[in-house]
Amino acid sequence: MKRLVAFDLDGTLAESKQAIDAEMAGLLEQLSHLAIIAVISGGDWPQFRQQLVCNLPEGLAVERLFLLPTCGTKLYRCAEDWQPVYADLLSEDARTRILAAFEGALAQAGIADQQTWGKRIEDRGSQITFSALGQKAPLEAKMAWDPDFSKRERLQLALAAALPGHSVRIGGSTSIDITQAGVDKAYGMRKLAQIALVDFAEMIFIGDALFPGGNDFPVRAAGIDSIAVRDTAETKRVIETLIYSLPPRQALPAGGVPEFAGQCPPARAQMGGMSD
Repeated sequence: MKRLVAFDLDGTLAESKQAIDAEMAGLLEQLSHLAIIAVISGGDWPQFRQQLVCNLPEGLAVERLFLLPTCGTKLYRCAEDWQPVYADLLSEDARTRILAAFEGALAQAGIADQQTWGKRIEDRGSQITFSALGQKAPLEAKMAWDPDFSKRERLQLALAAALPGHSVRIGGSTSIDITQAGVDKAYGMRKLAQIALVDFAEMIFIGDALFPGGNDFPVRAAGIDSIAVRDTAETKRVIETLIYSLPPRQALPAGGVPEFAGQCPPARAQMGGMSD
């Protein structure tokens, strides 16, 4: 029996950097009364807040919702307000080495400078993300930049060669995510399993990057049942199927979903300076 449904964000629940629409919000609300919901993405907390949290309907069972930014290197839950539960941050040395690797890797991959919208390289604390056209690029430009994945695959290979000891994964339509070695979405799902008290066998994951090299692929490789979707429309049909197939009011662990008292570890103070 599946008790927890996990989703990728960009390309799965929402278009790249866009808010979830009203239909998706309504489906998530219905699903929240049948299962625990988790959302895990390469995006950082401000992106989660803008795309997801600010668009959730009032009827959603928020106590059943777990949000895992930057591939699960952070976890947020709601206790009156959304608060970080943990954050596994990169060391200063790792940040320096990752940032230094980009110039040579971009040249090796043949990715030239071009018009950008916002930051191209973003330090998300626990992850460094490269967005070829910038963080605020229009959706049409992003979708046209690398439709066959060839540019991102070349850059992924160049960065991986330059950064032994790190995980380099294809993220959204123009992005590459870099974390510590062994830190990927499977890592985030393992931490989620411990905190939510749910075994992998009781989970199902839905994402658009479940192909080898995609940042959703480690979830499937870890043994979690996964459904690959092409876009948000397909995700909606999958959620509808789950709503019709899951029994009402599934039993939760003794005492329900583990409560979050809002007392965060020291990492919270380190995260406080992050901005949108």
